Amino acid sequence: MYQPTRASNKPKPTTSRPTRGPGPTCSSRHAALCLPAKNPPLIPLFPPFPRTFCRLPTAAPPLLSASHHLLAAATAVPITAAGMKNPDFAADKALAKDFLSNFAGPHGEPKYLNILQDVANRKIRAVQIELDDMFHYKDIDEEFLQRVTENTRRYIGVFAEAMDEIMPEPTEAYTVDEDRDILMTQRVDEGADGGADGTDPLQRMPPEIKRFFEVYIKTFSKATPLTIRQVKASNIGQLVKISGIVTRCSDVKPLMQVAVYTCEECGFEIYQEVTARVFMPLIECPSQRCKLNKAKGNLILQLRASKFLKFQEVKLQELAEHVPKGHIPRSLTAHLRGELTRKVAPGDVVEMSGIFLPMPYYGFRAMRAGLVADTYLEAMSVTHFKKKYEEYELKGDEQEQIDRLAEDGDIYSKLARSLAPEIFGHEDVKKALLLLLVGAPHRKLADGMKVRGDLHICMMGDPGVAKSQLLKHIINVAPRGVYTTGRGSSGVGLTAAVLKDPVTNEFVLEGGALVLADMGICAIDEFDKMEESDRTAIHEVMEQQTVSIAKAGITTSLNARTAILAAANPAWGRYDMRRTPAENINLPPALLSRFDLLWLILDRADMETDLEMARHVLHVHQNLESPALGFTPLEPSVLRAYISAARRVIPSVPRELEEYIATAYSSIRQEEAKSNAPTSYTTIRTLLSILRISIALARLRFSETVAQSDVDEALRLMQMSKYSLYSDDRQRSGLDAISDIYSILRDEAARTSSMDVRYAHALNLISRKGYSEAQLKECLEEYASLNVWQIHPSTFDIHFIDA
Repeated sequence: MYQPTRASNKPKPTTSRPTRGPGPTCSSRHAALCLPAKNPPLIPLFPPFPRTFCRLPTAAPPLLSASHHLLAAATAVPITAAGMKNPDFAADKALAKDFLSNFAGPHGEPKYLNILQDVANRKIRAVQIELDDMFHYKDIDEEFLQRVTENTRRYIGVFAEAMDEIMPEPTEAYTVDEDRDILMTQRVDEGADGGADGTDPLQRMPPEIKRFFEVYIKTFSKATPLTIRQVKASNIGQLVKISGIVTRCSDVKPLMQVAVYTCEECGFEIYQEVTARVFMPLIECPSQRCKLNKAKGNLILQLRASKFLKFQEVKLQELAEHVPKGHIPRSLTAHLRGELTRKVAPGDVVEMSGIFLPMPYYGFRAMRAGLVADTYLEAMSVTHFKKKYEEYELKGDEQEQIDRLAEDGDIYSKLARSLAPEIFGHEDVKKALLLLLVGAPHRKLADGMKVRGDLHICMMGDPGVAKSQLLKHIINVAPRGVYTTGRGSSGVGLTAAVLKDPVTNEFVLEGGALVLADMGICAIDEFDKMEESDRTAIHEVMEQQTVSIAKAGITTSLNARTAILAAANPAWGRYDMRRTPAENINLPPALLSRFDLLWLILDRADMETDLEMARHVLHVHQNLESPALGFTPLEPSVLRAYISAARRVIPSVPRELEEYIATAYSSIRQEEAKSNAPTSYTTIRTLLSILRISIALARLRFSETVAQSDVDEALRLMQMSKYSLYSDDRQRSGLDAISDIYSILRDEAARTSSMDVRYAHALNLISRKGYSEAQLKECLEEYASLNVWQIHPSTFDIHFIDA
């Protein structure tokens, strides 16, 4: 084996003189691999592309590492498939120019010429060439497409050279404020006088430093994405599409593309194109003037004149449904450059297309490297499976569909019933979860204080009431969501951890589940199984919506603007009716008060309900769909579009409702004070919860103001969340529903010293207590037959005979 040296990458002398080009026994594929690499880097420390020679089978070529040979094969030398001709890059460049100049868009306009015009006018930087367009272009054959997909990095250079030649002149004035523009003007002036060696600086400049655009090749839109496990060694150098979830993103850092040096003696400008993550800087000036003067001028690296590109490293992990039985998820490193940076965040599920390449080793690691190489994906395009709410751009047909839905008077119920239609019942729970998705706008006061707008909901109930299924469905509908369990999550795993970066050896913050769910939803199952010390870590997140860290010399706050959806079981597994609600819930008041709704769901035996539920479950099991709901449930994509449009509305609370809301809050506090075993902890946060739920209801109606009906529905939901605590035949104070409604109406008549109660007012009163209109009508009929009151035949207003 030949060992590379620091100063030279020539092999040691051998008994037979090596010859350039393939030997007599080389196959055609071997010959393609053994051609010398073009434009080797200048004086690299350990050259990533070693110059190789083809020998007879008895003499092995010099080996630096397996990754270097793979990278050389994937980047510097085109690999030809069986039956394919050797590529003619000059002809392919001419074909690329013809395609860029003449390809027409759907409306007949020159698609890529218009893009290049925007590039010339400095409006955009990225030019994305789609393989779908090449496929539909009449002059491009399948062999050209195959060459592009199998040798993508080389053909990016071909298309970039073609764009250099057909780049139009700017048609709009733009501000010349970049250092590169000023330096290019200076170099043009120097070119008129000649450089230090009498040559034109523009001729010596690499094409990369003169370009102000980036070229990306996007794979076929209908191509089936591969899993990370399906990408093999045969895909090296090829354009592939991979699906996965982003688990880690590095900071965006500058990556040097072209290093520019200036000689201290003669002022000669030298350019060094950097093609790898590591390069060896030049030291001595190679100009003719320094050679004539026999001076070894030192070269100074000019950072302002050099060209840098934004660079970000991303870790992509297999989706859970793609992991085989008994295996753990695999990961792949992806490199994002230029305009592709900051396109993804941890927790995003994406399809990423790019070039699958080996990662070369450098330094002493390259000398000890074996035959195994690390790989990475050089990203060409990123597609999100679920867009964020603010990124939704409603098309014409989608806008019309949303307008039709908004005009439906029953849209609130239909949207709620479209959430997990396979789950029987829980209509009010689904309404609360719908409001969780919509939320309320965040408020920021003049002094900087922030009031959260996200709703927090905790579902506590007996086992088998579909709590976990509801959690997972909400995460599926939400554009951004993180699902975790209480037993498998620590306080650090929920908030943030301090880790050591393996590349820079610096301490960095790694966001936990709550940070990853920023501007989304964090679902925590088995909330009651968490350790108390871990559960207290989310107190700050639930109200201030930040995560404060003071570890390892890092003192900072991370945003965690997330809505928390928790599911828990009662303290003894099932709810014990013999114990008080506080004993069954077994959560500290400081945590309970932070939840806007604490929904208690009990599994009670009821003949009719159990029969309906059994029929529903059997129908879903047999037909793999929910029974008929009387309407077509909305798809998750339609739900996301509707919620996205609703979240753009910022309703306000009118002044005439302020007293009404204050009175309702005060009455809730008084009822809790009278109760021996309160079911919740009512604080001033409860008042803010009423406002948030009311605003979310107004958003669903696309209303700019909150109506009284919104406040009544918010109060009804807060009351219904405890409804299952009371038996079907006995309500709060031991009275049945009809007797309790009668007591409410009688107390209202006594309070107002009036014999009359309007029906609309009576309906508002009993709705706030958690009763329905059907129960009110039943009460009116029963007590009217007892001659307690009289009912108006048309308005249903109530007149007490003896109040």
